[in-house]
Amino acid sequence: INPGNSGGALTNSQGALIGINAAIYSRSGGSLGIGFAIPVTFARDVMEQIIRTGRVTRGWIGVEIQDLTTELAQSLGLASTQGVLISGVMRGGPADKGGIQPGDVITVIEDQPIDDPQRLLEVVAALAPSKTGRFTIRRGGEALELTVKIGRRPSLPQPE
Repeated sequence: INPGNSGGALTNSQGALIGINAAIYSRSGGSLGIGFAIPVTFARDVMEQIIRTGRVTRGWIGVEIQDLTTELAQSLGLASTQGVLISGVMRGGPADKGGIQPGDVITVIEDQPIDDPQRLLEVVAALAPSKTGRFTIRRGGEALELTVKIGRRPSLPQPE
């Protein structure tokens, strides 16, 4: 990604659009380094929402999450590191109302395996607010199915 190319098309070798160039990490400040792009599916979803409603809306459940390391899995008595550990739940938020508790491990949302915190954020963000989502969790050695009514991700405070 050369300076000034952020926002430009990222194509594969066949010329198909696969992303939008977003940033580059470079020790020298030049165009050599690691480039970052927004996947085209994500950009298309944002574009369609803006055209349809004039804004972008993301799903939210109100949890603090962390990666389920081997050490954490062992300390929780889990045989696998598949899933994401819930380290906190916002009181009165969607996850709390749906029965998710600190210490739970979310393994599946809407039939989509959850392998790491980023995947959980992506899957939840893609769910429409007010939709009821199916969550598979592990709690105390047993698998549970919960339904959570997805909330609207709160807006960040705007600078004055």
